[in-house]
Amino acid sequence: MDRSTLTALGRRSLPAQIEVDGRQYRRVCIFKNDFFAVTAMYKGAAGLVVLKVQRQASFLLLPMEWLGRLLAKREKTALRRLADLQGVPTLIGEWGPTGLVREYIEGRALSRRDRVDDDFHPRLRTLIEAIHDQGMAYVDLEKCENVLVGEDGRPYLFDFQIAWWLPRRWGGELSPARALRRWLQQGDLYHLVKLQRRTRPDQLSAMQLADSYRKPWHLRVQRHITFPFTWCRRRILQKLDPRRGPGERGRVHEKEVTSGV
Repeated sequence: MDRSTLTALGRRSLPAQIEVDGRQYRRVCIFKNDFFAVTAMYKGAAGLVVLKVQRQASFLLLPMEWLGRLLAKREKTALRRLADLQGVPTLIGEWGPTGLVREYIEGRALSRRDRVDDDFHPRLRTLIEAIHDQGMAYVDLEKCENVLVGEDGRPYLFDFQIAWWLPRRWGGELSPARALRRWLQQGDLYHLVKLQRRTRPDQLSAMQLADSYRKPWHLRVQRHITFPFTWCRRRILQKLDPRRGPGERGRVHEKEVTSGV
């Protein structure tokens, strides 16, 4: 199998320059180029921005742009719903059928070796609770690197690709949907404590530390359901791209992708 099929744009790459709302931006670097999306930083007179383009290329002859459009629409809606929250980047505009341009936030990915400020985790909890108040669940807190530590020391959440919510008109307030939302929000809170255990365990009581090892039942069920798929995916990616590092989840090196769109 061609490794380019593992990238969101296939053999294409992002352009060297883009225009958003009449402003020109030049590509500086590509952060990630995996199966679902390619993300890059651009620079212009207005400053730095991030362009994220969801899947467009077909896979095994199956059209996949419909999925990219759906994911881009969901992420755009999430950023708009949360536009007033400190800790969520501002949506600047759209680019192409599956692309979004957002504010660039200077910082670094949270890691287990980090010693964050005393108020970092309380601020992160406040942010997650504010997201929950919007009838949403973030869903993507399992790994430390999904949280950004800003230059100001504050927590930021920047990837809402799999954030969950369901509009009322689609049954979002019916009992099954409310139950699912509640379970996902409970998962967010569990992962919050687990992140704190990894980076600031001194802030947790003995009971909180013990609770951080007790995974909610629905997360255990989810793991059993998804494990066969995850195991197969990792073995396939290891064969196709043996150079990938831990945690890259199918990332393909940019030099392997033909430039030009």
